[in-house]
Parts: sequence; structure tokens; C-alpha cells
Amino acid sequence: METFFKIKEAELSDVLLIQQLITELAEYEKLLPQMVATPELLQMHLFGSSPIAHVFLAYENETPIGFALYFYNFSTFVGKPSIYLEDLYVREPFRGRGYGKALLEKLIQKAKEKDCGRLEWSVLNWNKPAIDFYKKMGAQPMEEWTTFRVSL
Repeated sequence: METFFKIKEAELSDVLLIQQLITELAEYEKLLPQMVATPELLQMHLFGSSPIAHVFLAYENETPIGFALYFYNFSTFVGKPSIYLEDLYVREPFRGRGYGKALLEKLIQKAKEKDCGRLEWSVLNWNKPAIDFYKKMGAQPMEEWTTFRVSL
């Protein structure tokens, strides 16, 4: 049987799948206690009257295998919008087959379509497989920056 791969923009009917994939990512990143996203929150913020984030879903045949969740911000120095990749996740049995690369390339394509100046994201320091993958894709770490957060 020939393998068929596709990436599609998520729809409202995908909310429960998106939540499941986020939960799997939180488990992988050892951050499950911080995962409080409900289907209702995802529906409101991804598919409500003013969506603030977007999702690409990846499939092998009809099996959902991963996602990329992103949003737009603005680079004052570049003077253009940017895309911030909040999360990129491929289910473990499907890793190493080029699906993460395809999701990242889809985001690069979207950034070019929207005349963005940058595509940026963060990665946990311990996640060597992800760091190696991103470097292989040509991404450069910005080691002179420290991430800060205020949790509300």
C-alpha cells in the first residue's frame, strides 16, 4: 500500500483532535500539569469570531500524525509581520519520515505568502532531537536571547 501524506488547515470539527495532540506534546515535554487547554478554549481562540492562532494538521493516509500551531506577530526591526511557531509535534511512530520537515516547510510557505520577515520558535534545551532537527533545517539558535514569561 502506497503511503499518502497531506497537510491541511484545521477546521472547527478538529478541535478534539487538536486537544489530543497538544496533550500528547505536553506528555512528551514533561509539562502535562501545565496543559489546561480545553476544547472550549481552543474553539474560541482558533475558530471563534477573531481567531488568534492557526493550526496545520498532518496526516499519513487518514491517520492524524502531527500538527503545527502558529500565530502572527510583528517585527519592529524588520518592519513586517512574522510567524511564531508555538508548537510543532509529530507522533513518535511517525518521526524520522520527513513529516516535521513538511510541516515546517508549510509554515515557511505561509510566511512567504503573507510577506513575513521571520519565522521563529522556542525549543526546550533538553530536547536534543528537536534541536538537531531544526539545525538540520537551517535554523540558527539565538543564544544571546533569554526567554521571559509572566503567567496570568
